[in-house]
Amino acid sequence: MHVIRLTVLCLVLLPFVATAQESATPETPPGITVEPPMTVPRLAEIVQALDPDAVARGPALEFTLDDIPVIVIADPRADRMRAMVPIAGAAGLGEGDLLRMMQANFDSALDARYAVANGRLWGVFIHPLSPLEKDQFLSGLVQTITLAKTYGTAYSGGGAVFGGGDTNGIYRKLFEELRKKGQAL
Repeated sequence: MHVIRLTVLCLVLLPFVATAQESATPETPPGITVEPPMTVPRLAEIVQALDPDAVARGPALEFTLDDIPVIVIADPRADRMRAMVPIAGAAGLGEGDLLRMMQANFDSALDARYAVANGRLWGVFIHPLSPLEKDQFLSGLVQTITLAKTYGTAYSGGGAVFGGGDTNGIYRKLFEELRKKGQAL
């Protein structure tokens, strides 16, 4: 049933996907793999590989990773995608919380960001759609999930950490697990 919904989403959005212009490109050096442009159907395939229970709701893909709900929305016309996870209600955020999140957005959130919309605090990863590579997407998901998990403590995207703590190992383990699930893609 979920596969059918993802397929329907892909078919609905496919006409909006800009066709790639054929142009002369330099030859790729041996040993270098060039990924095709990211499209909505390819993004849906990656999400389905990560969570077979993923559900398409209009332009959104909803799924769960590491017990965290994730929503991915892609707009091929604008060539943008957004992955987001809900963290908390925004009503209770104090000045100290907001300041700390802005500091984290500058130095420790990495490619993910804290954001407020519709009365909710979110962790978000926003990227142009077509140049997005699979590993960039996976890394962005891990960073966004890590922002949610470290809200109120480290406020970190998890990838760049100083010292010999556990965070780098946790980040790397989740990244590798997601990478293995989407290996064929």
